[in-house]
Amino acid sequence: ELLSRLKTPKEQIDIVKKLKNGVIDLIIGTHRLLSQDIKFKDLGLVIIDEEQKFGVKAKEHLKTMRTNVDMLTLTATPIPRTLNLALLGIRDISIIQTPPTNRVPIETYIIEKNKRDIKNAIMKEVSREGQIFYLYNSVKGMKIKLKELKEIIPEYVVIDYIHGQMPSKEIKYKVNSFENGEIDVLLT
Repeated sequence: ELLSRLKTPKEQIDIVKKLKNGVIDLIIGTHRLLSQDIKFKDLGLVIIDEEQKFGVKAKEHLKTMRTNVDMLTLTATPIPRTLNLALLGIRDISIIQTPPTNRVPIETYIIEKNKRDIKNAIMKEVSREGQIFYLYNSVKGMKIKLKELKEIIPEYVVIDYIHGQMPSKEIKYKVNSFENGEIDVLLT
């Protein structure tokens, strides 16, 4: 099952009940799994992806849920505490140094704000039937940025925006639309 704020309250109650009764074998979730109402019948393994997004208190809370829990944390950027524990021999650490098969390196360019370059980069990706995440740093200014992008991109390129302050149903709908290839450019 999946447990996050994107689930309805009724769905969350049902999932929490199944978790407590041991009906669910594998749960994937956000920080919602650290809530007080969460009880595991027989927790044996916790996998934390993007460890840097979890604080020490959150990880310690997970450990107290059951005394015999194996922990696997994944991160592209280990936090200093993890590295320190590994160097002291308190914690094991494994490093994957070879990229996955067929991995294409990410190209990053730092350029002056230039509508022509932005349009060219987007159109290059669209022409190869790819999709674009356009990161923007202001929820308040997002609609203005959306309008600016629509002015420079042809109408056949579908562009939309998403942010964490939207209702969960709208977020779910837009993420699904992006995953299904219905949106070419997702401003976020």
